[in-house]
Amino acid sequence: MTQLLEYVKMALKNIWANKIRTFLTMLGIIIGISSVILIISVGNGATELITSELGDLGKGQIAFVLKEYDEKYLVTQDDLKEIRQIKGVKAATGQVFYEGTTKTKKDEFTVNFIGIDQDGFEFLESKFVKGRPFNEREADDGKKVCVISEEDAMKFFGSTDVVGMDIVVTLYEKYDVNLTIIGVTESKEDNNKITSMLTSPTAQIIVPTNTFGNAFGFDVSSELDSFYVLTEDDADPKQVTDDVVEYLETAHHAKGKDVYYFQSFDDIMKTVNKVINLLTAFVAFVASVSLVVGGIGVMNIMLVSVTERTREIGIRKALGAKTGSITIQFLAESAFITLIGGIFGILFGVMGAWMIARMIGMLVPGVSFSPVLSIKTILLASLFSSAVGIFFGIYPARKAAKLSPIEALRHE
Repeated sequence: MTQLLEYVKMALKNIWANKIRTFLTMLGIIIGISSVILIISVGNGATELITSELGDLGKGQIAFVLKEYDEKYLVTQDDLKEIRQIKGVKAATGQVFYEGTTKTKKDEFTVNFIGIDQDGFEFLESKFVKGRPFNEREADDGKKVCVISEEDAMKFFGSTDVVGMDIVVTLYEKYDVNLTIIGVTESKEDNNKITSMLTSPTAQIIVPTNTFGNAFGFDVSSELDSFYVLTEDDADPKQVTDDVVEYLETAHHAKGKDVYYFQSFDDIMKTVNKVINLLTAFVAFVASVSLVVGGIGVMNIMLVSVTERTREIGIRKALGAKTGSITIQFLAESAFITLIGGIFGILFGVMGAWMIARMIGMLVPGVSFSPVLSIKTILLASLFSSAVGIFFGIYPARKAAKLSPIEALRHE
């Protein structure tokens, strides 16, 4: 143990004696380690941000679509009622989507009309700041009522106190009707879970699906070729999906015909995370190539050190130093160069990750995230930097250890 400590002291002494040269040698290691930590930390932070933002938007949502239109496989309102009774199902709804216009005292606006039943509000996740959602009876009867957001209320009327007011809407430039506003929802960018609703219209008006038939004068079929299911928080989306498909195939005599396509938002998020992690790993791998370059630099400087200290090696061997002792001495020196470089690389990588995150927050309004620093990544980076030093220090160390004492003492 005492001898090992002596080797460590000698290694640190030699490193300190050539500070500038050693620092320049360390640069490759510092750049490589800091780049890997920075990229992985920022990548993990970005992954968490995307998962958080999109996960809240569509968590637990499953879309079901009829692969090929066939009337006998269309989903009825009775089907939706049965699906709502399946274990793990929080809500199930279809939707009807049309574009139209409305004209108020302030201006004329293009609007998206979204027809849903009462369960649709579970997907919208809207907090009502004024009024209320339409109830089941209003939805079934197709009452001429609607719900708008605070933002749209301000656009239409310059005020959010609009509950009870009428708004004239037009579809296809010929269907006009007065709708009574019964609710105003909080304006949020992420208050809508249904993927096909994620457009950015001038404004958005939510009405009962049956209102399209009763108010606008044209038939809207109550049978659907697509619908959405929202699972309970503790439910298994895959099990819910299997149960829903099982019910539909049984109810519509479609066993083994594979007529219903489905996609879980959770599966989409898993794919997104896989892509991000793959890109992060690839870029980190490219950055780690600089560690190999740094290792070659360590080998080069150690070879120079062996040449410069040939007489010292000869004297030590003449005094009885063993081959293993000389080898350990030079290996310790190369390992310390890379270890110290790794420590600085970790510090610069951590600071750089926070700086990059701050810069992204400044350059992209509304985006704020923190890098995710993994202890595992930091430890692996430290071990890898030491391993690089040992690997690329083996040849110079062996070369020093194999020097003949007589030839070494003759060296000028």
